[in-house]
Amino acid sequence: MYKELLSAAATILTFIIFFPYIRSIRRGDLKPHVFSWVIWGLGTLIVSFAQLAGRGGLGAWVIFVSGLITIYIALLAYFKRGDTAITSTDWIFLGLALCALPSWFFSSDPLWAVVTLTFVDIIGFGPTLRKAYAHPYNESVSFFALAAVRNLLVILALEHYSLTTVLFPAVVGLTCLLLAFMLIYWRSCSRLKQ
Repeated sequence: MYKELLSAAATILTFIIFFPYIRSIRRGDLKPHVFSWVIWGLGTLIVSFAQLAGRGGLGAWVIFVSGLITIYIALLAYFKRGDTAITSTDWIFLGLALCALPSWFFSSDPLWAVVTLTFVDIIGFGPTLRKAYAHPYNESVSFFALAAVRNLLVILALEHYSLTTVLFPAVVGLTCLLLAFMLIYWRSCSRLKQ
């Protein structure tokens, strides 16, 4: 029952996190980087499948829901004309994300897909970091802070703990927390310049 409650809390928090973010994109207040969200969406979906294969159970389903919503944000960012400045490095990151499935297939071990996608997901923060540094008010601090909390709940909701099931939510959660702090810092710097 404990794991079910944690999974439900993480799922509810996922919707709480994403709803205002999506609403802000629709209003034009936030302009997320399209490629970051494509990379994160594909990676998150594939990781959820790897976590399910690694017996992650309920915690993996939260990652799956998050992956679907993330793909929706990528589409929304594209159609709402978010940041579409795509560099050659962005294409490399996308290629790496797509390499995760063959690495899982050929190794027969979902861990390699999770390792590859965790690395790619962190690299996927690159375009968002570049944009957030220049425009720190175009990203949401609360979104990334709550995403860190949600990833902690995901870890607690996992039914089986292994590198395959824990690596992705742990690393992504820490990265989200770091980005939230960086946004706060960059915002304070931009206020001091004014």
